Amino acid sequence: MPIDAARALAAEPRLKNIAWDHKDIQLYHLGLGAGIPATDPDELRYTLESRLHVLPSFATVAGAGMAMLGGLAAPGIDVNLAAVLHGGHSIELHRPIPVKGRARSGSKVAAVYDKGKAAVIVLRSEVADADGPLWTSDAQIFVRGEGGFGGDRGPSARSETPEREPDRVEERIVREEQALLYRLSGDWNPLHADPEFAKTAGFDRPILHGLCSYGMTLKAVVDTLLGGDVSLVRAYRTRFAGIVFPGETLRIRMWREPGRIRVEVGAAERDGAPVLADTVVEHA
Repeated sequence: MPIDAARALAAEPRLKNIAWDHKDIQLYHLGLGAGIPATDPDELRYTLESRLHVLPSFATVAGAGMAMLGGLAAPGIDVNLAAVLHGGHSIELHRPIPVKGRARSGSKVAAVYDKGKAAVIVLRSEVADADGPLWTSDAQIFVRGEGGFGGDRGPSARSETPEREPDRVEERIVREEQALLYRLSGDWNPLHADPEFAKTAGFDRPILHGLCSYGMTLKAVVDTLLGGDVSLVRAYRTRFAGIVFPGETLRIRMWREPGRIRVEVGAAERDGAPVLADTVVEHA
């Protein structure tokens, strides 16, 4: 079988040294649309090195971009990359991410689930520096055609939308060049830049990175419902439910609950077509 779950789960973590500084943080934030208006004190926390704080979703690109997907080359994993989709992502923050850091990343296959016609591989990265753990990041990778091996189906991430009006609705414009800027943080997939490649994948033009929508959404939550305090974020998870194109607008609907904020994200120009679902920000 292309997936040998027992072998994959037993494999030793792949270790790597990673590093970042203020330039990486600023580039990532700009890729999420930060800096508008450029002189807004709230935006300067994302763009000016003397005031910089770090949005926790930076963990998805820190030091290595999408190197976590190298876990698909782990022992026991032999899949066609054309059948691979990034189905969801979660991060758990152990403490705020510093503006400058050197750390050790250990990546492994944390789980393999059998969904029948597909498999879900959970690729986990655990990152720590000299002072201890920083974050744990889980990428849920959906592999079409690789299910049916008799494994555990795994948990369901689906959750119902609260039966009340959202506490906050924000709209965030995806600039025309935003995918081109975001990819400089490490995700070089031509699907997000090359029109001809996008057509071969079934899209009439390049689409925005799912993790860019992920970061834009967390920024909107932090800036509106968490008072701009990135240190309050404890964990953040989502399921990638659809696509958004550069030039479109993210409509971000938020519901406050004790210790967490529930979120749904849709494409405003397409009648709220789902972009992110089952999204939760846990906070202090």
